[in-house]
Amino acid sequence: MTSYVENETAVTFPFECKELLDRIMEQVMEMEACPYETSVNLLITDNEGIREYNKNYRNIDKETDVLSFPNLYFETAGDFTFAEDNEPDCFDPDSGELLLGDIILSADRIREQAEEYGHSLLREFAFLTAHSLFHLCGYDHMEPEDAAVMEQKQEDVLIKLQITRG
Repeated sequence: MTSYVENETAVTFPFECKELLDRIMEQVMEMEACPYETSVNLLITDNEGIREYNKNYRNIDKETDVLSFPNLYFETAGDFTFAEDNEPDCFDPDSGELLLGDIILSADRIREQAEEYGHSLLREFAFLTAHSLFHLCGYDHMEPEDAAVMEQKQEDVLIKLQITRG
């Protein structure tokens, strides 16, 4: 498993971002029974930066808390069986790892939402990271039943890692 974290802000967190990403990624991949080693990129930006990414890549001119850019397109969320059939597009030729995709987080929104919801920066960062990782595994929340599945999976990850509200 490989993760890359870049923080283009001056914001620092009271925890190691890469270590937390790795813990969450490991738990999500275990829960999803992913048979491959995986790779993810995480960029931490500010509200202005994420608004620009959202505008450029999604044609939505507003800030958000997290953006997910999957490298894989699942027929069924969490079903990795298609990957070997599409090996040149799915795996890093050097490491052999499955390239899940990219995550962009807004450090400003992490702070704002942690305050708004009354929990720690760690909890908010972890929640948004888990949320995005499930997007990278093909899950979405456009329909209420899909949202319920995704929300439960996110909560299960945080419970297993003992990252609770508060």
